Amino acid sequence: MKIEQLHKLFLECQSACTDTRKIKPNDMFFALKGDNFNGNTYAVKAIESGAKYCIVDEAEFNTSPQTILVTNVLETLQELASFHRTYLNIPIIALTGSNGKTTTKELINATLSQKYRTTATVGNLNNHIGVPLTLLSMTKNTEIGIVEMGANHLKEIEFLSNIAKPDYGYITNFGKAHLEGFGSVEGVIKGKSELYQFLNENNKTIFVNGNDAIQLEKTKQSNTIVFGKNTGFDVQVSFIEAQPNVSVNYNGLTIQSHLIGEYNFFNIAAAITIANYFKVDDKLIKTGIENYIPSNNRSQVLTKGSNKIILDAYNANPTSMQAALLNFEKLNDGNKIAFLGDMFELGNDAEQEHHNIIGLIEALNFQAVLIGENFNKTTSNSNKVTTFESFDDFKNKFETSKLTNSTLLIKGSRGMAMERILDLL
Repeated sequence: MKIEQLHKLFLECQSACTDTRKIKPNDMFFALKGDNFNGNTYAVKAIESGAKYCIVDEAEFNTSPQTILVTNVLETLQELASFHRTYLNIPIIALTGSNGKTTTKELINATLSQKYRTTATVGNLNNHIGVPLTLLSMTKNTEIGIVEMGANHLKEIEFLSNIAKPDYGYITNFGKAHLEGFGSVEGVIKGKSELYQFLNENNKTIFVNGNDAIQLEKTKQSNTIVFGKNTGFDVQVSFIEAQPNVSVNYNGLTIQSHLIGEYNFFNIAAAITIANYFKVDDKLIKTGIENYIPSNNRSQVLTKGSNKIILDAYNANPTSMQAALLNFEKLNDGNKIAFLGDMFELGNDAEQEHHNIIGLIEALNFQAVLIGENFNKTTSNSNKVTTFESFDDFKNKFETSKLTNSTLLIKGSRGMAMERILDLL
């Protein structure tokens, strides 16, 4: 079946789905395969659950008028998403980066949605499956699409850009993330900059943090909208303070966010700049930023008993860990303890990067509890640092009941699931 024909069938459907547990009536189900599952085997269940059509790539499961046999389900999903994007012909904003991309995406959506009907990536569905599903979630009612792109190897952003065909793009930053896949920070810069390359080659627009020298260098020949703290930029946003939350000044308006940490300043400034470009009224931009409340373990501020908790446990890498610790140091709170989990996907740099974090903690004025194999084998002579080899080891030995009237930072890579500490408090 040609992609044009498949797209006509897709337009009869409610949405695209890859999980039979989440099927809604009239969905189009894509029977994807993984290392430990074969979606083809769920074809009958998908139809019984209400799917209008089921896309399979193994002939033995093509047993119904509602099943459609293709050569490769994943490639068909990607091709259909790209065709649908062209069919809709709406502005698409893409963003990637080492840190802050999901928060920035949410802020962009919060501001643009004050004026437009937007569709944005849900959560962090930002890979070779998530990006197509995001595009297929857009409809004729969508006026602007916002697509987050993640990557841990070279050529991934290039691949996703060719699917989404963005008109606008922004890279939050270049940091020490996924070093195992990218090989080095230079590899990270090269990989993330594949978005710039696509936009350049197609004469599209790039939003640039003018206070980031690497971004300026990478985009100096581009069609750019430059923002930052300096006068003379296309958009100027001034930092006011980060305590208790980040507040900024834009066009004479004070905007008070619910985000912690000065590192969120440029995430806010990027959203303001993009909304400004799309002619969202300044007061509506303020409303969008101020109404956004972080969730999903990202920069959340919680209270448990007498303890204040900064929950930033969705993920971690050396760059984001350092930023979180330096922000924690600036808090004027009394008894402060950082609970940190191992940072993953650092390859040969893992030992040194964990050692660097411990060195930073030793220079700061709070206690730290470090959990995970990498932190545990990195020695420290400081009485500020306590290490545990695993979360179970920590749970069995650390008396969380003694934590009262304290401010706690909880951060670690996703695989550490550091939010489990909340259940112990």
